[in-house]
Amino acid sequence: MPSLKDLKIRIDSVKSTRKITKAMQMVAAAKLRRAEESAQAARPYAERMNAVLSNLARGAKNSPTAPKLLTGTGREQTYLLIVATAERGLCGGFNSSIVRLARYEANKLLADGKTVKILTVGKKGREQLRRDMGDHLIGHVDLSEVKNVGYGNAHEIAQDVLARFAAGEFDVCKIYYNTFQSVISQIPTATQLIPATFDEPEGEAASQGTLYDYEPDEEAILADLLPRSIATQIFTALLENAASEQGARMSAMDNATRNAGDMIDRLTIQYNRSRQAAITNELIEIISGAEAL
Repeated sequence: MPSLKDLKIRIDSVKSTRKITKAMQMVAAAKLRRAEESAQAARPYAERMNAVLSNLARGAKNSPTAPKLLTGTGREQTYLLIVATAERGLCGGFNSSIVRLARYEANKLLADGKTVKILTVGKKGREQLRRDMGDHLIGHVDLSEVKNVGYGNAHEIAQDVLARFAAGEFDVCKIYYNTFQSVISQIPTATQLIPATFDEPEGEAASQGTLYDYEPDEEAILADLLPRSIATQIFTALLENAASEQGARMSAMDNATRNAGDMIDRLTIQYNRSRQAAITNELIEIISGAEAL
């Protein structure tokens, strides 16, 4: 049974931890607001670009001069998986959920005889994947010094991916990240970047779609817009990740603060009971000594 001094030290230690988790929760809440606003502001642009490119792609996909970013290489043998996670931990299952999805699909591709290459964005994802997929890691993007993710960061990643595609290093590229829904809900998401895929309109929207004449032709516009689209999708993924990370951290630190409070209550009760027992024993000894005299 721990002594009163040990219990007192432990209570003080848990109280200090609770102060830290409470402070981290408040910081995450402040950062979440800005990150959520950035993620929501980027969605309309990404959706509109998807609609424009989808319209262009329908007219150019079967053309022999269509860009390879749209039609692909004609093979599906080598896959490049971009796994975007956080640079820091203490955010619940945020990083693990992304890595779990990426690992599941990587193992599935390997079982089908495909070649898998992994590019990690964020230290935590790399640390987890290095354990069992270290042979498939081909690169890493360090954003630990970046306070607020900008389009320039996504553009650099996109340029690296495009250079690898032009060099024939892979046939299909996917990015894995978390889509922000709420503080307690972040959805692991996989989006294919190359060959480009777009959400097609359904039902009446598909039959009543507006027809456009483009100048220059669709192939020329796609050749210019597709690289921008890849950078935009990566930027959107990074923004969604940033908001999801702060939401997950806020929720995790709130749970940690509550658990610390519960532990303090239990330890305080145990301390009081031990202290009361010690006082009772001292009184018994004093009374016994007095009677013996």
